[in-house]
Amino acid sequence: MATTADINIGSYIRYNNDICQIMEWQHRTPGNLRAFYQGKMRNLRNGKLNEHRWRSGEVIEVLRVEVHELQYLYRESDNLVCMDQTSFEQKYIPVSLLGDALNFMKEEMVVQIGFESDTPIFARPPKVVELEVTYTEHAVKGDTSNKVMKSAKLETGAEISVPSFVDIGTVIRIDTETGEYLDRVKK
Repeated sequence: MATTADINIGSYIRYNNDICQIMEWQHRTPGNLRAFYQGKMRNLRNGKLNEHRWRSGEVIEVLRVEVHELQYLYRESDNLVCMDQTSFEQKYIPVSLLGDALNFMKEEMVVQIGFESDTPIFARPPKVVELEVTYTEHAVKGDTSNKVMKSAKLETGAEISVPSFVDIGTVIRIDTETGEYLDRVKK
C-alpha cells in the first residue's frame, strides 16, 4: 500500500472497487486548515471523471499496470484474439474494453492493452484509422456550396457521416474516439 505522497499523474489506483487513472494531482494547504491532496481521476470501466480529496498521508491502493501493444488478429464471440508481436503469444481481450471504437477496427491493427496481473483492464485503439468507403450515395449537383454531410458505410460495416465529395472506394481517416470523419487519404 502507498500513501498520498507516492501518487503521481498517470498512476493507477483502486477507488470504490474500480480502477482509475490519476489525471490531475495537487497538494493543497489552505490557510487555517490541514493539508490535503485533491485528485481528478478517470474511471477505466466507464470513462467518467471523478474528483476526490484525501488527507495527507492517507493510504491508497496503487496498482501496477503494464501496457502492451498487441496486434488484433480476429474476433471470437465476446473476445478479441490479440497477439504479442515479440513473443507471438495470443491473449483474449474482452470486447467491452474497446466500446464503440470496435466498429472502426480491422484485423492486424495494433492496440494498446493495459494489464493488471495478467488481467486486461483497458484497451486503447489507434487514435486515427484509415478505412475505405464501401457504399455511399452520389452527391447531388449544387449541394457542394455548404458543408453538406451524407451517410457512408465503411469496410468494417460502421456507418458515419462524410462530406458530399467522398465517393465509393475513397480511403478516409476517422477519429476512433469520436467516430468522426477527419479527411481523405491522398495516395
